Amino acid sequence: MSVAEPRRIILFRHAKADWPQVTDHERPLAERGRLDAATAGSRLADTDIPFDLALCSTAVRTRETWKLAVHELAHRPKTVYEERLYEASPGELIAVLNETPDDARNVILVGHNPSVQGLAEILPGAGGGAGAGAGSGEARERLTRRGFATAGFAVLSFTGSWKALEPGVAALDDYWAPSE
Repeated sequence: MSVAEPRRIILFRHAKADWPQVTDHERPLAERGRLDAATAGSRLADTDIPFDLALCSTAVRTRETWKLAVHELAHRPKTVYEERLYEASPGELIAVLNETPDDARNVILVGHNPSVQGLAEILPGAGGGAGAGAGSGEARERLTRRGFATAGFAVLSFTGSWKALEPGVAALDDYWAPSE
């Protein structure tokens, strides 16, 4: 694949988690979370985006979210469970994405807030004209107004190598939450 072809990043926040007496990393999904994860998977399938790679946090709730969502997809992408996605900053998420092989065009990252929302806010940068930072003003408004909901996902696109991914180079194309 040419680095001049558009790439997509789907930022997928884990579904609603329960609060049992376990460490944060071991928190499982709540019943609503299991339902929302499957619904999100169905909505991801409706996008017709052919995912090449899934990067998933090692936390129980992200792994459970991805397991339920990927079941709804026609094609199961290669999945890498990545410890660095747990408690990562937006900059650390970018560093992980910078390591993505350039033959991957569409990557889904299953992670946590506040880093997923932070990344969805800084990759498009400010404004919204043509080119970098462009995208759906409606998607940006929904994300800003509601925050990044559990089991929600944002679709961003950019052109170039994964190594060149940095704040301000992407467009926010869509945002979806289970409440929509």
